[in-house]
Amino acid sequence: MSAESNAWRYCGSQIKLWRTEAGIDREILAKEAGYGCEYVKSMENGRRKPTLRLLQIADQLCGAGGKIVAAQEYLKPEAHPPRAQEYMALEKDAITVSVYQPLLIPGLLQAPEYAKALIGASSPPLDDETVGERVAGRLKRQEALTTRTSVMFSFVMFEAALRTDVGGHGVMLRQLQRLLDVGELRNVSIQVLPFGRAYGVALNGAIALLETADHEHYAYVEGPETSTLYADLGKVSALMRAHDMIRVHALSPEDSAEFIRKVAEGQ
Repeated sequence: MSAESNAWRYCGSQIKLWRTEAGIDREILAKEAGYGCEYVKSMENGRRKPTLRLLQIADQLCGAGGKIVAAQEYLKPEAHPPRAQEYMALEKDAITVSVYQPLLIPGLLQAPEYAKALIGASSPPLDDETVGERVAGRLKRQEALTTRTSVMFSFVMFEAALRTDVGGHGVMLRQLQRLLDVGELRNVSIQVLPFGRAYGVALNGAIALLETADHEHYAYVEGPETSTLYADLGKVSALMRAHDMIRVHALSPEDSAEFIRKVAEGQ
């Protein structure tokens, strides 16, 4: 069970405990909140996320003095999908980060409009609050590019990532400009792998490599619904070699910047 589901259950049980202690029937709480009784029952049992309105009405009816409403802080959506949180914790303290993406702009380089368009198009659909939290979390990660200047960030993108139209013409134009801007940072390297090069490994999927301050190496691969963080030396080594092969065939950072400019001019 996810941390999010546990938070729903805990907050729902607190509403029920306060309501029972105050001698308030569920029907009364439902009527005051403007919900059906079964809907409130689902929230109390953790099957649905308790709404802010229910928390507020329950707090008022039960005389909880803000203790029920305080649960809202724990009901906020996670900034990152559960499957990625272990990787995010390592990335935050890594001394080198190397990423290859075949189809999309890497998260650390995404412009706000691009990130919102991409996350907002998730399937199954995410609610607006979750989209907002995920976008904010992604932008928060990006602060490391300018605040952790001793960390080397290396990115390689297959040409398809530059030409995959996410969010429309205007969004892609701003995204390409962001790549050019970020690429000027001394601790950031951005390279493009053009069509026709290194197909054997370029189409196998995204790769992220990390080195920690203790010089431990990790590799991370992510799919639509699953991801794997590798610490095994053999697997990490194999993914590092694949990444090295991709970089060998990629354009230099200088040539990549010119390539990105030409793609932007054609938008």
